[in-house]
Amino acid sequence: MKKTCLLLFTILLFHFCQGGTWQVGPTHTYTMPSQVSSLVLDGDTVVIDAGIYLADVARWTANNLVITGMGGLAHLKANGNSYGGKAIWVIAGNNTTIENIEFSLCSVPDQNGAGIRQEGHHLIVRHCYFHDNENGILAGTLNPSNILIEYSEFGYNGYGDGQSHNLYINNIDTLIFRYNYSHHAIVGHELKSRARVNFILYNRISDEASGTASRSIDLPNGGSTFLIGNLIEQGPLSQNSNLIGYGLEGLSNPAPNEVYAINNTLINNANTGSFFAFQIGTLLFKGYNNIAAGNGVFISGNLPAILDTASNRLAVNFSYFSFANALNFDFQLTSASVSMMNTGTDPGFANGYALMPLQEYAHIAGSVARCVNGLADIGAFEYCPNIGITETTVNTVSLYPNPTNGVVSFSMNNLDSFHVEVHTGIGQSLLRLENPAYLDLSGFPPGLYFVKIMQKEGLEIVKILKN
Repeated sequence: MKKTCLLLFTILLFHFCQGGTWQVGPTHTYTMPSQVSSLVLDGDTVVIDAGIYLADVARWTANNLVITGMGGLAHLKANGNSYGGKAIWVIAGNNTTIENIEFSLCSVPDQNGAGIRQEGHHLIVRHCYFHDNENGILAGTLNPSNILIEYSEFGYNGYGDGQSHNLYINNIDTLIFRYNYSHHAIVGHELKSRARVNFILYNRISDEASGTASRSIDLPNGGSTFLIGNLIEQGPLSQNSNLIGYGLEGLSNPAPNEVYAINNTLINNANTGSFFAFQIGTLLFKGYNNIAAGNGVFISGNLPAILDTASNRLAVNFSYFSFANALNFDFQLTSASVSMMNTGTDPGFANGYALMPLQEYAHIAGSVARCVNGLADIGAFEYCPNIGITETTVNTVSLYPNPTNGVVSFSMNNLDSFHVEVHTGIGQSLLRLENPAYLDLSGFPPGLYFVKIMQKEGLEIVKILKN
């Protein structure tokens, strides 16, 4: 009996540590996500086959869940349905991760229906698509709580009353919003966040020709904000005059009320307006290496107490910047963008956080490493000529595993003295190491890389794929 109890305890302990896996889809026992939402336990994983799940809504209460689409996006097409008059999915558990899910067509009587209604502590959303809801994500006030949203698209969300948005994040601790595409919010904001700390990094936030959004970014309660490497475009039909509003409903977040805007490309296609608007009492605005193209002033209204700006480029006429194709929203620099090249100023650090951009937004909802080509260029995109390299045809060095999710080991005859360089597919140098025991690509975005291995016997170049 003691052995049986010990075995049962061991099985239960393994389950709670490792979690079980639930398969959902037309060919499985459970054909709809809602059928498992009340069955899952803390730490479980739910795998949902790609396809359309009509009018299926759910509330998830277990903690440490991972819910992921498999083989493509699992599309939760609500068709006006909701759980509890709130959302397609109400997330009540803590530490939830949601991947590869599409949320659409949620509407509720109070006109606030969301793809996700976040009621638990801490959330990760990646590789998801939110469209044609009254809110994309609506997150409640919770502390402590941190939300990470990356590699996701938000479009055409909003009831049209200005109170619902592509994203609406209430008073949480930290929002990290990176590598996303938020566009065409219906009258509401492309991104509204009341978080105490906001990291808004390497996104495309744009109204384009037909978008009717209000602000591109609205941060109504202030706090610490980092805007780095974003492409932010206000369209001609925008409901507001400024792209980025800070503290305009009152600086109620804990001090310091600081904004760091570094290497953004800001585009105003409206007839007038401003790029930034601040509440009186804002302590610091540090704006370095930004492009501000189009009509309007850089800052309207109240100036922050400390105004620290350097190497920003402002011009009404887009031709000054020589963008690749501004009419098609391609604001990459070209060889003619000479006044943008190698003229940036190192922004340094803020509270130990490096402000120099390391990535760039890649359309749609992706990222690439920002190349290094002399001093920093101005704006969200660095100009680097194509200096591509090719894999050597005979290799005595192998890298494994390949493809890899992160750490790569070497197999070679001589490990006494060598160095390694990692390059993008067009030859942009990203990393150089002397005699490394291994190569860690965990922090690199997915894609193709070339690894140069230089030994006394000569140079070899090996192609590696990062998942």
